[in-house]
Amino acid sequence: MKLHTYESAPSPRRVHLFLAYKGIELPTRTVDLREHEQWGEDFLRLNPRGTVPVLELDDGSALSDGIAICTYLEHLYPERPLMGTGPEQQARVLSWHMRIYMDGFLSCANALRNSHPAFAGHADMGPRPCEQIPALAERGKQRLHQFLHDMDHELANRDFLLGDTFSMADIDLLVALDFSRRLHLEPETDISHLNAWRLRTAHRLDID
Repeated sequence: MKLHTYESAPSPRRVHLFLAYKGIELPTRTVDLREHEQWGEDFLRLNPRGTVPVLELDDGSALSDGIAICTYLEHLYPERPLMGTGPEQQARVLSWHMRIYMDGFLSCANALRNSHPAFAGHADMGPRPCEQIPALAERGKQRLHQFLHDMDHELANRDFLLGDTFSMADIDLLVALDFSRRLHLEPETDISHLNAWRLRTAHRLDID
């Protein structure tokens, strides 16, 4: 197997934190997003969507979605489970993943891609042209602020999203929160429960 990645980008970072927590080592290849290597013919043959991360399997096929990669690797390396143990926990991890992706990651992405000059003409993922819509940037920011306040409320009386159990859902939320901070989109109002949760999660992952 080989992981095609750009570690500092949000979606690949989730997979790298998953690998580090579980102690999994994989051969990796960095795809230079700044040089648009993800839109080159060689990479598009591997993943026509032109996104990272991609896990290239030994038979030449590929998994091109972070949650699919983590689910696959969880089956191969079940120690220190992150995707939930038992049907109910597994379902809850996936439910949290979808909520964080739809309300957190996509809100950040809309705020960034519809405002930053680097994404002019390419406001959507993939190689196809897509013009920026400034109103979507503002709506993304508003949705993100509401999402972070909702997460602050959710974490007011529990250590992690699954209660006492640390899971991939916490990694998803950590990366979404850090993404918002990198973009200076964190709300100015109080999210103290979420900030305290981040310290607990960062300690679990042995990161800053």
